[in-house]
Amino acid sequence: MSETTQLEELAAGLVRRAQAGESAAREELLTRCHGTIRRWARVLTDDQDEADDVAQEVLIRVALRLDRYAGRSRFTTWLYQVTRNTALSLRRRVTRRLRLIGEMTAGAERREVDDPQAQAEASHLRRVVTELFQELPLRQREVFYLVDIEGHDAVDIAPRLGLRPVTVRAHLFRARRTLRGKILARHPEIAEEFES
Repeated sequence: MSETTQLEELAAGLVRRAQAGESAAREELLTRCHGTIRRWARVLTDDQDEADDVAQEVLIRVALRLDRYAGRSRFTTWLYQVTRNTALSLRRRVTRRLRLIGEMTAGAERREVDDPQAQAEASHLRRVVTELFQELPLRQREVFYLVDIEGHDAVDIAPRLGLRPVTVRAHLFRARRTLRGKILARHPEIAEEFES
């Protein structure tokens, strides 16, 4: 028996009880669904951090909108659709953020009117950082952007992201370490400029 079939059989009674207002049934349903949602999200996003974010958001949506499930399709079909839509929505948000970062970088390049050599170096550095920034997992990009680019404090953005401050700092540390490592590995000439 497949995992989806097992979840479908288990969910049948839990969904009805949860829709009737039984909080214990809702909690058990969400707990039982979490692993499946996370695996689907991993396939849809191809990134562990993004999959975790999608899974969390799906659980919240299911908890808040379970009454919208009318039973016209299998519960797992509905659940997969919620997971897929959430993953696509997250991808659109990430794409918009990256486009904004690109626009901000382009604006900064236009404002530089100093030395042509300095302009070329600054432009190269921005391209490298933007390229490597895009390779970070979503949560690390988000934290790095809010703290290091917008200048917010980790403690201040933690509630906005639904995280504890220590978790925000951990994501920031990983993002900085990853960016530094990638710059050293792929662009040692830039790393040498910072060391001198």
